[in-house]
Amino acid sequence: MKMVVLDGYTENPGDLSWDSLREFGELTVYDRTGSEDEVIERIGDAQVVFVNKVPISKRVLEACPNIRFISVLATGYNVIDCRAAAEKGIPVSNVPTYGTAAVAQFAIALLLEVCHHVAHHSQAVHQGRWASNPDWCFWDSPLIELQGKTMGIIGFGRIGQATGRIARALGMKVIAYSRSVREDGKEIGDYVDLDTLLRTSDVIALHCPLFPETEGIINKANIEKMKDGVIIINNSRGQLVVEQDLADALNSGKVYAAGLDVVSTEPIREDNPLLKAKNCLITPHISWAPKESRQRIMDISADNLRAFAAGKPINVVNGVE
Repeated sequence: MKMVVLDGYTENPGDLSWDSLREFGELTVYDRTGSEDEVIERIGDAQVVFVNKVPISKRVLEACPNIRFISVLATGYNVIDCRAAAEKGIPVSNVPTYGTAAVAQFAIALLLEVCHHVAHHSQAVHQGRWASNPDWCFWDSPLIELQGKTMGIIGFGRIGQATGRIARALGMKVIAYSRSVREDGKEIGDYVDLDTLLRTSDVIALHCPLFPETEGIINKANIEKMKDGVIIINNSRGQLVVEQDLADALNSGKVYAAGLDVVSTEPIREDNPLLKAKNCLITPHISWAPKESRQRIMDISADNLRAFAAGKPINVVNGVE
């Protein structure tokens, strides 16, 4: 088989190996691919395409008639025109589970940074401020203890539940709003309606998929229902937040702080209002990126390819078996 990886750098910047895919044929790996014309040129006569965030449109599929299989190096597959692929009998597979622990850990890392400003205070020490301080300690902002506070989690699937378990270990009460109620979720927290979650949570963590009903779920109207001084954590999808509404709430103090690993347009635009908002931590979409998680992506992608080669594709998201 002739295979191509269109945007391999984020998956493997050099600390992993593509050899598990090379076992199946000739593999060409590109770190990044830009325009649609370049996508078409680089796919050429390849039968298998691996992609993370590079769009595969109907035009690309029509221009590259040799494509037989598309494997997404991620969970989200909205960059693929899955309907057009299905019409051509091309299965599209994804990696449904690989970073549950990493993403949950990062959500809590954002929260702890909001509560303690560890990086800021370490930098202050290295700048000499502790050595020159008349007291034996100092802090520049309120420090927050989480025990006894309520974390509301919007989206209580695998990642939401993993975050809930860590929050419980910190002594927090966990409540959740989710499309479905699961017995394993009941062991971690209490299911509530959205308004109850918004009204009673001290911390709100977003772990839901991006659907029409969740897009912009953090908006002016819902923020007004929240407690004064609430903390918002989002390392799910940037489009869950109406960014100007959140920036306004941060600047007014209605929302005490936000910890974000995702924004609506990535890389972030220079005019994003959250860049100038008060108490807003923003990291560059790295929750998913520990080496262990990326190795799982590589391993599951190899499994997807192996299953396709055997005529029994797995993790198919567009119904083509």
